[in-house]
Amino acid sequence: MPELPEVEALALDLKGRLAERAIVRVDLAAFSALKTFDPPLTALQGTLVDDVTRHGKFLDVHASGLHLVMHLARAGWVRWRDEVPATPPKPTNKSPLAARIVLDDESGLDVTEAGTKKSLAMYVVRDPLDVPGIASLGPDPLTDDFTVERLREILLGEGRKQVKGVLRHQGTVAGIGNAYSDEILHAARMSPYRSATSVVEDEESLVILHDAIRVTLGDAVDRSRGLAASELKGEKKSHLTVHGRTGQACPVCGDVVREVSFADSSLQYCPTCQTGGKPLADRRMSKLLK
Repeated sequence: MPELPEVEALALDLKGRLAERAIVRVDLAAFSALKTFDPPLTALQGTLVDDVTRHGKFLDVHASGLHLVMHLARAGWVRWRDEVPATPPKPTNKSPLAARIVLDDESGLDVTEAGTKKSLAMYVVRDPLDVPGIASLGPDPLTDDFTVERLREILLGEGRKQVKGVLRHQGTVAGIGNAYSDEILHAARMSPYRSATSVVEDEESLVILHDAIRVTLGDAVDRSRGLAASELKGEKKSHLTVHGRTGQACPVCGDVVREVSFADSSLQYCPTCQTGGKPLADRRMSKLLK
């Protein structure tokens, strides 16, 4: 799933490609992807792209007073095309293509989503805050006002909730997903099961967690800046220390990276670095072994 660093880099890459270009049309190949009807998709025809920005994990294409907002969800992506087919795509469930943005020189952008579970969402709005997911976003962790005190307030409000879930919740902190929450907690040497309250009660842990958030995301953004969309997935994967590396050696201590599985996701962590050497219970595996 694209998270804050990749979406930040995508916005920068697309800004360079789309700024001051005219949108000829937007072809919709997956009708379920479009979540709005007013303004209509056709309202984008003939608009000029002014900017491309990010809100959490949402991409925002500004075009002549309108906003084409995209949330790529778990399996969505964007692919630049130097030349798009002359014939608009036909709607089909078999193709990963969700939409195609056609520009004034016949180049364009394909918005795709792999897999059968379709969660990608597109919105045409006059104000980004008209998108419910943007209106409910928590603070951006890379802005100047995301201070230690702001993090303290957030964690106090979450009480006994596990810090892993707090970091992932978009209404609490914007832009952090499953992968970077694993990476942040590994950098902070903190258990994903630790409660938000216990972090606040230990000033040193609070500062360490804040630093881990800022440094982990900031470094990922710096590495991604200037890369084309086609390079971002590989860049992200090559720099992960624990996420997606179950069974491999922790690059910090050499212990084996372990996993806890849930119904539709999993987390990875290092026992030596994060849990005092104790493996966390994997409830799904425990049930299978009974």
